[in-house]
Amino acid sequence: MNENELAGLLESLKRMGSDDLNVEVKESATTLSRDVWETVSAFANTAGGIIVLGVSERAGFVPVANFETEKVLNQFVAGMGDAGGRGKLANPPKYTIERVELRGTVVLVITIEELDPSSKPCYVIERGAQGGSYKRIDDKDVPLSSTEVLALSSYERTSPSDRDTVPGTSVGDLDESLVDRTIERAYSLTPRAMHGATDRKTKMERLNFLDPQGNVTKAGLLAAGVYPQQFYPKLFIDVAVHAGTQKGAAGPLRFMDRTVCEGTLGEMISDAVAAVAKNLRRTSTVQGVSRIDSLEIPEEVLREAIANAVIHREYRDRFCGQSIAVDVFDDRIEVTNPGGLYGGKTRENLFDGSSRCRNATLVKLMSLVPLPDGAGSPAEGNGSGIPMMVDAMRAHGLAEPLFCPGFDRFKVVLYRSKVEQVDHGGDLIMAALKRYDELGTRELAGHTGLTVSQVRTRVNALIAQGEIEPTAAATSRNRKYRLTERAGQMR
Repeated sequence: MNENELAGLLESLKRMGSDDLNVEVKESATTLSRDVWETVSAFANTAGGIIVLGVSERAGFVPVANFETEKVLNQFVAGMGDAGGRGKLANPPKYTIERVELRGTVVLVITIEELDPSSKPCYVIERGAQGGSYKRIDDKDVPLSSTEVLALSSYERTSPSDRDTVPGTSVGDLDESLVDRTIERAYSLTPRAMHGATDRKTKMERLNFLDPQGNVTKAGLLAAGVYPQQFYPKLFIDVAVHAGTQKGAAGPLRFMDRTVCEGTLGEMISDAVAAVAKNLRRTSTVQGVSRIDSLEIPEEVLREAIANAVIHREYRDRFCGQSIAVDVFDDRIEVTNPGGLYGGKTRENLFDGSSRCRNATLVKLMSLVPLPDGAGSPAEGNGSGIPMMVDAMRAHGLAEPLFCPGFDRFKVVLYRSKVEQVDHGGDLIMAALKRYDELGTRELAGHTGLTVSQVRTRVNALIAQGEIEPTAAATSRNRKYRLTERAGQMR
């Protein structure tokens, strides 16, 4: 970086009035500030960045007077562990240092590289300073949560948790019929696995429903349990439909629709797909003499996104208190699961068609378990799922899915077809009356987040449509509204 490039960079920060996601300036006139190690950790754990030493943010991003370049440089090199002593960091990143003259003062420009995922997290171990691992959010160095650190540190390891036994369970907690159908499929799909297995217990052990001592495994319970949530109450899919494009737009009602999907993993996937599908628009096309109805987002894409979230989420005990979230907005669907990338997967190679198994036992078992709606098995893509999603969305004229890997979570965004802005006001009023039976104009405004004027306009339209009816004359101060008998039966 030359002087002009550095000056341009600092001028950009000056206009914003602060550092940014990728650049941090620190004065450190004679002594390296201790919080520089937090910034090194944050850049190493996130996406890399640039640290400029010898520049004052408070003075308007100009060089500090009497900056002792060599002294500060030596302190930084020593802190990185490159001067023969103990450094300030565990898992330090690669870096480069440049001396750049700026307004007659030589300052230091240090470029920090992002760590390879298998080497994360970078951890501050300096005595007397704030320890821990950090991530970069805007211009802040934010401590990683315990689950984020756990997810990063186990990046290359498949999780043993899916083979763990579940305390308090017995064979009676498994769905006998579903287990038998899975065993039957195993004979046709993986006959070697069943070779020599003559009794039912041995067959269940071969497929990892049970461990060698006959105890129910977590994979077995999740794949074929009568009610897995008895043992893991938060292992469900929460499908929430929001008004507009942001959470909370529906006011105190919070949701336009909400479904909590429980049961086995297969049941959860099928129920979640159905819960989302009923809130999507449908399109019709004519092929020959037939009319074909389809969802605005291809159902196979929706199913793949939800199945991936279920099968590849983190199932270690630390994460079992977190559910999978499916949020439906007017313009998109977001599917978010606990557990970040793993096993060599990065943002760059997500689309290479290779498959990685965090939950190897569960993935194998779920490739055999039949889905309740007859849509095959939840895990049979063999690495083809993401390319399929991209191709299917393109084929329907939709934007490609957006994949958002985080430290301890993974989100997929599916963009819906572009349509005119939807007015949810009438739906919000109907939902409020369904919940509270009878409400007045101001009460409806409080429950829906609409203004009194907006409520009156929509109430009049709903009365004309036969959806709601008043409880008193228009001149009455006690006038309220309720669903008509027809509307109540339809809902």
